[in-house]
Amino acid sequence: MRQKSWSFSQILNIFIVALLCLSIILPFLNILALSFNEGTDAQRGGIYFFPREFSVDNYLEVFKQSSVLNALGISVFRTVVGTAISVLLTAMAAYALNTRTLPGRKFITFFIFFTMLFSGGIIPYYLVLTELNLTNSIWVYIIPGLYSVWNILIMRTFFSQLPDSVFEAARIDGCSEFQIFFRIVLPMSKPVIATIGLFNAVGHWNDWFSGAFYVRDPNLKPLATLLQEMLTRQQALADALLRNSGSYEMLEKITVTGDSLKMATIIIVVAPIIIIYPFIQKHFTKGVNIGSVKE
Repeated sequence: MRQKSWSFSQILNIFIVALLCLSIILPFLNILALSFNEGTDAQRGGIYFFPREFSVDNYLEVFKQSSVLNALGISVFRTVVGTAISVLLTAMAAYALNTRTLPGRKFITFFIFFTMLFSGGIIPYYLVLTELNLTNSIWVYIIPGLYSVWNILIMRTFFSQLPDSVFEAARIDGCSEFQIFFRIVLPMSKPVIATIGLFNAVGHWNDWFSGAFYVRDPNLKPLATLLQEMLTRQQALADALLRNSGSYEMLEKITVTGDSLKMATIIIVVAPIIIIYPFIQKHFTKGVNIGSVKE
């Protein structure tokens, strides 16, 4: 049996990919170790991939707040509902723009693309949300972000690569455009749907800006916004103790610092995406046309 030989380019590619993986994994392990380490001990440094003084106080500090579970529910609601509606409407818009018989298709495509080039700014955007009664409402997290021009263009490009013979055969059999879309296009488009869905879900889950600037009701704050506010308060407390004492002596009385709480916050926000991603990844490279049509 002939032994496989590795070329220089293959070895170089493996080396580069390994470096990229390490550049992502090692900082994450460091953050994980710091999140499980006592805050005051972590300030001494020297913690890399394993906690020196194991403690769960950082996470207890986060979850002892009664509003955390409510904020978690808001984040789950906006992520699930917002992602589902956005992916469906984006796919419908992309399918319509991919239809060659659509009147004014080129103009509509240019009009949609034009919105990527210019923005009205934060103040006009806030005024529009106010006029639509979306501020201080849970729907401010969902309705303004239903459509993304970039996602529409990605889906339209994907739909254009699907075989026309499938659509022609469906129309000959008497299928309507809605039947073609739901029974043929969507099942054949799992990779792009999974990709766009993941983009939307990550955006919804990590968004703290909308809750901080467009919502005043504390019961409508998502988890990312709530954790960001908790982090700000904890850091302000640590800074106040330092100013009053002039040393780290007062900080010894607390086991949770702003930095340690920051690490725990990062893990809490990132963990759900890490858990869900492996279940979606299989659709990224899955063939979509296998067995659909034999030319």
